[in-house]
Amino acid sequence: MNSARIIAVGDIHGCAEALRSLIAAVEPTAADTWVVLGDVIDRGPDSAGVIEQLMELQDACRLVFLLGNHEQMMLDVVDHGEQPAFWLTCGGSETVESYGEIDQIPPSHVEWLRRHQLAYETDEYFFVHANYVAHLPLEEQPTDVLLWQHLTTSFPEPHVTGRIAVVGHTPQTDGVVLDAGHVIGIDTYCVGGGWLTALDVTRRWTWQADRDGTMRRPGGMRLSDCSKNDF
Repeated sequence: MNSARIIAVGDIHGCAEALRSLIAAVEPTAADTWVVLGDVIDRGPDSAGVIEQLMELQDACRLVFLLGNHEQMMLDVVDHGEQPAFWLTCGGSETVESYGEIDQIPPSHVEWLRRHQLAYETDEYFFVHANYVAHLPLEEQPTDVLLWQHLTTSFPEPHVTGRIAVVGHTPQTDGVVLDAGHVIGIDTYCVGGGWLTALDVTRRWTWQADRDGTMRRPGGMRLSDCSKNDF
């Protein structure tokens, strides 16, 4: 097993069984950095269970949690008093059901969501939830682009730094990773019948599980074996 792996995890959307299977397959170590690309909640059956697993995972490795638009919607309601109707219609109703009521969401879960980042970078890669503006450094990126803009709306040029972007948010409804060279999209639509993807960016190795927790290939596979280069 390689040390110091960087593992990116696509949009979980409440699919707790898929996450559980991926964690077991990847076998996190203290040397790992796991970058969770956001949208861990909403739409799927067990958002509460997903957050519990991620809170436990941070004891086994370094965990970087990037804010997604779905977490932003939830925090707008819980922290800023916005009316919940928009969030609930965008999948928040399933999140609330996993807790019972909005006011039953544990403060520890809300506090964990507050400890987010908008971006994370290494020497060769950077990670954001949704999209980016190619000519702007990460610290100057518009929040609405980072959280909301689909790749199908505006497919970016290579970033000015030359780093490869790893993103979620734009669902690959065929369950196949998008590898366009300078952009890798790993929202492979677990909640809609595809796969939850974990990607070891250095080895370019993937693991995938469906929403019931069944692994596509228990030992994982090369990125090239489960990717495409365009939509």
